[in-house]
Amino acid sequence: MGMWLFLFTEVLLFGGLFVLYAVTLGRFPVEFHEASQLLSVPMGTTNTVVLITSSLFAVLAVTALQRGDRKKSELFIGLTIVLAACFLIIKYFEWTAKFHHGIYPGSPDIADWEPGKQAFFALYYAMTGLHGIHIVIGMAVLGWVWWLIRQEDCTPEYFVALENAGLYWHLVDLIWIFLFPLFYLIA
Repeated sequence: MGMWLFLFTEVLLFGGLFVLYAVTLGRFPVEFHEASQLLSVPMGTTNTVVLITSSLFAVLAVTALQRGDRKKSELFIGLTIVLAACFLIIKYFEWTAKFHHGIYPGSPDIADWEPGKQAFFALYYAMTGLHGIHIVIGMAVLGWVWWLIRQEDCTPEYFVALENAGLYWHLVDLIWIFLFPLFYLIA
């Protein structure tokens, strides 16, 4: 029950940001469209595939442990963590390219842009940055659960830690599934 309450607070946090996005988009639709054209759809799409695949591995880790296959569960958790790292590496290159071109909040290069374009990138960095922090936390939690399985403290009879880590990971994935179209496709 505690995990579901925690996940609910995460939904409230990102839900508030999604409402802010919707209100700002309603105010600056043309500027949001123009700003979204500066994002890399192939990078965003690749990150979407990476995260969906990582969620599949998280499910396979739970299933493997429930069936008593500790080694497979460890492998699938490891693959989930590797894909999470891939997501962050892709996001790093995407952000680095934007910073290199002077596209970041407070940049003198975008100081003369329309307020809507500035707002788009402020929201983009805030929301994808917060999501990235959640990815790092998820990697740490999954690493901890991997260690628990290795120590045989997380077993086929008592796998609640793995299940809760999986729930958290699925929420992180779900949040990206909303962020991707909002920033890369719809705006």
